[in-house]
Amino acid sequence: MEYLHTMVRVADLEESLKFYCEKLGLQQISRKDYDKGRFTLVFLAAPGDADSARENKTPCLELTYNWDPETYSGGRNFGHLAYRVDNIYAICQRLMDEGVTINRPPRDGHMAFVRSPDGISIELLQKGEPLDPQEPWASMENTGEW
Repeated sequence: MEYLHTMVRVADLEESLKFYCEKLGLQQISRKDYDKGRFTLVFLAAPGDADSARENKTPCLELTYNWDPETYSGGRNFGHLAYRVDNIYAICQRLMDEGVTINRPPRDGHMAFVRSPDGISIELLQKGEPLDPQEPWASMENTGEW
């Protein structure tokens, strides 16, 4: 058995790509429009997985954009996506600077949660040992759901 990808439906493809690629730092591996089915599939990978994703199409995050408008809910019911990061404080600061709400700040130097434009919960985990607690993260409260 081999893990391939996780698919999430997105309401606004460009806004989602801006979040996942420009803000979170994933890389676009492939994109294909399906005219007859009226949808677009975009496969993304974390930078550390990009070579494998290009070669083997795994591991990836698949964004599915249906051209006909739909309303999606239940992002929290989905659970979450999780990514290991080199410096949890740096990525949280970068995301916050880009206007992303840090729903569960990395108070412990180990774990944080943010949400995509479609409400998908994303867990960020510090690579290796937790970083020493530091401000403003150590005293920052949770915001919304995560």
